[in-house]
Amino acid sequence: MNNSSPTSLQIQLVTTTELEISWDSYVANHAKAAPYHKFAWVKSIEQTYKHQNVSLIATIDNKVVGILPCIAMLKPLAKPTFCSLPFCDIGYALSDNHEITHALKQHALAQLTAANAHVFEYRDTQDSVVNERDKPIKVRMLLTLPGSADALMEGFKSKLRSQIRKAEKNGLTYTINQNSQSIANFYTIFAKNMRKLGSPVHSKQWFENLINHYGSDVFLAVVYKQAIPIGAGLIIRNAKKVAIPWASTDADYNYLAPNMMLYWALMQHACELGCTEFDFGRSTFGEGTFKFKQQWGAEPVALLWSDLNSSQTESELTPGQPSTLRKFVETAWSHLPLGLTIFLGPKIRKYISL
Repeated sequence: MNNSSPTSLQIQLVTTTELEISWDSYVANHAKAAPYHKFAWVKSIEQTYKHQNVSLIATIDNKVVGILPCIAMLKPLAKPTFCSLPFCDIGYALSDNHEITHALKQHALAQLTAANAHVFEYRDTQDSVVNERDKPIKVRMLLTLPGSADALMEGFKSKLRSQIRKAEKNGLTYTINQNSQSIANFYTIFAKNMRKLGSPVHSKQWFENLINHYGSDVFLAVVYKQAIPIGAGLIIRNAKKVAIPWASTDADYNYLAPNMMLYWALMQHACELGCTEFDFGRSTFGEGTFKFKQQWGAEPVALLWSDLNSSQTESELTPGQPSTLRKFVETAWSHLPLGLTIFLGPKIRKYISL
């Protein structure tokens, strides 16, 4: 345990169950906390992919005053990379004031040096909504939820309400739970979609661990055409905020509008839980997924990703246009047998922080 400024501030690694409980209590009551800040995310990464947890907690007189979630991503034949946080859009420090945040970052940078690492991916976000003329590369799309699902539906444009009703008229149904069959259905749809996109898939164990560690704060929705699962999504919660890291539909059934039922089911459930914010996740400003999320009323908030160890403190790390080589690899991957992508995907995916 090391001392840092201010004098009475103490910063330490989160290595015990007691500290994890204190961490989650602080996160549950912090206004800027997102669902990704819960220690369940860090534990799931550590347990699934064996990356090292180097998260920090700050206390003054045994009272928690700040946290910094962080993972040291260990890569073969390469130096480790620190990331706050892998596999999601944000993982910034939470604290009582800017001085404590600065102390947490400095302590983390000292750990980075001790680990002989050089890159510290720090994923922050703006607080205010951006407009079209700003055109940041990447944004997260946030929807403020009203007090009830009925009020949410009434606020939608008539075209959107019609699309939701279309899914119902097409005979689609959905379930929301956490049972093993829903996990299997979700993963099958997700793996197919990732192969189509040319992207290595997460392991099924990753999702099982998330559900285990988030407990009552994670929900799986599966959309069915009769008994056939054709769409699925997962949301995680902290206090009154929910986020949807992954959602997929079977392209062969997209004409039935399963994505409309899927998102409506999850938003309706969030309203019923008393949540006030729905985070649709990362999009490129103005592109297709951006417009899909915007139609629900979500507004763009810029992502601010930087390398804390860079001389440029806010150097842009958000991805731009894919390279020719990346496009080639994605095309080749999309033509591999599904079973092979499920076998190989997690072995690659664990080293990709996005």
